[in-house]
Amino acid sequence: MIERRLPIGAEVVAGGAHIRVWAPRCKKIEIVVENGGSFALESERGGYFSGFLESIGPGALYQLRLDGSESLYPDPASRYQPSGPHGPSQICDTNAYQWTDQDWAGIRINGQILYEMHIGTYTQEGTWNAAKAHLSELADIGITAVEVMPVADFPGRFGWGYDGVCLYAPTRLYGTPDEFKAFVDHAHSLGLGVILDVVYNHLGPDGNFLKEFSDSYFATKYENEWGDALNFDGPHSRPVREFFVTNAVYWIDEFHLDGLRFDATQQMFDKSADYIVTEITRESRRAAGRRSIVVVAEDETQRARLAIPEAKGGSGLDALWNDDFHHTARVAMTKRAEAYYSGYLGAPQEFISAAKWGYLFQGQYYSWQKKRRGTPSTVLPPTAFITYLQNHDQIANSSGGERLHKLTSPALYRAITGLMFLGAATPMFFQGQEFGASAPFHYFADHNPTLAPLVQQGRSQFMSQFASIVESKCPLPVVNDPKTFEGCKLDHSDKAKDARLRALHIDLIRLRKTDPVFSAQRSDWMHGAVIASDAFVLRFFGGDAGDRLLVVNLGRDLDQIRVAEPLLAPPSGCDWKLMWSSESPRYGGCSRNLQDKDGKWSLTGESTLVLESEAL
Repeated sequence: MIERRLPIGAEVVAGGAHIRVWAPRCKKIEIVVENGGSFALESERGGYFSGFLESIGPGALYQLRLDGSESLYPDPASRYQPSGPHGPSQICDTNAYQWTDQDWAGIRINGQILYEMHIGTYTQEGTWNAAKAHLSELADIGITAVEVMPVADFPGRFGWGYDGVCLYAPTRLYGTPDEFKAFVDHAHSLGLGVILDVVYNHLGPDGNFLKEFSDSYFATKYENEWGDALNFDGPHSRPVREFFVTNAVYWIDEFHLDGLRFDATQQMFDKSADYIVTEITRESRRAAGRRSIVVVAEDETQRARLAIPEAKGGSGLDALWNDDFHHTARVAMTKRAEAYYSGYLGAPQEFISAAKWGYLFQGQYYSWQKKRRGTPSTVLPPTAFITYLQNHDQIANSSGGERLHKLTSPALYRAITGLMFLGAATPMFFQGQEFGASAPFHYFADHNPTLAPLVQQGRSQFMSQFASIVESKCPLPVVNDPKTFEGCKLDHSDKAKDARLRALHIDLIRLRKTDPVFSAQRSDWMHGAVIASDAFVLRFFGGDAGDRLLVVNLGRDLDQIRVAEPLLAPPSGCDWKLMWSSESPRYGGCSRNLQDKDGKWSLTGESTLVLESEAL
């Protein structure tokens, strides 16, 4: 019996290659090898087919013929598609790459500073090798882990990756599988983890051939926002679950990845006793072995149980994206509360609640959706919430795909950046945020001529919820225009034009990592109070390490105001000493600092100050 690493796909074995496919819809399957003839696979129980391909080795191209049809299809678990999803699959030697990260122990959620990256636009070249050359800069800033947007292969010349169809094949657009491994290996040598964004809620509309192998891959009883829902709990769902669980295991084991980010888990429908997200998370940790990994999710419905340990009835994830923090921050910075931002005020109390409790919507009625949103999440630790001012979706959903630092004042942007990085949650950058990238980030996808106008229409309908965009009458970027894609590529020469934002982030990350109070990420040490219509404080009671006070003013200058608020009082025998200011000239600020005279406080407008307690 041939020993396989994974239950499906083609694997190099002694003397050739072994292939195994689940295809209960078929009565026979032939492997057609380019310049190498064809081979019939043997039928197994449960709808599987398998066979040994003698003298067929790494680099060989092959396709599958189903029931004698003239059409040829790629392997559903292909490890590489050098010509894209409509072309032949390639046999890869999974043991060929020589890893150098044997001492790498993985990452844990505590202390992480994430960095979302789209390989195709992170550099002008848009490749693994080009991105790899910049990893040392990220490590120097203080980033701890890179979160790579989806890489499962998809048709066309460019795309976000959320319409992947060959889930086991890293897209040929960025390089070879071994070049992906080299990216991860180099990241580990620099102390950086790598998390992969995976899409297990749907497959793309073009190049998806799974139905040719089995109708059971998809469910009809659920409505999915982006196409057919996947069958995780219906008849014949066990091999479907195997396909997706194995995919996660494959990324963790073969590519030495440090975790996964699940896209839109609210569209992963499963009413079985073992929720598919829970099973994938459990098996991914098992595949990591001695390494620790971080598993996070985007869940629009804000289900706290996803991040509750499995032993306590949850799914065992480490963290969840917190759109609520982003939305209140965006409203505060842009003064616009339209469309899905309409439930947010951008007010001091929202920032205090987000810092202390994570989600703002934990079951209350959300008027935009006309229903209740979220579940109680006060039981979760602060590390379980990933906060951000920018991500791929939110930038693309702004007018002109503009980054947030272009939509607000420099001072307010600095102030809220300081608040995010010194809070107890897990912060995340979007690529180029650290140096104020000039490039926008639009939605782009190189669909075929039939799909492209439909996708463009769908994008227009989605963006019509923003009245400001409709009223501007500015045409949306053409989704499948190469110029749209090219315009989103980072210009790394921006770094030399203005070093102030980079300095801001370096200093904040250093403070976050080195200060014993901020690095502890203890929300139970934190209490907050509103001290003016646009100002608030967060007090950290740090015990032996002393106390810290964040004073945030989102509005105009406040001059010598009296505040009857005990959180402003320094510990007994101490006074407050300035530790950090968003208005430092190093960042382009005005350098005016807070003054506390006879109980009166003066706060510079649009600023964040950090004070530490100091013995008198």
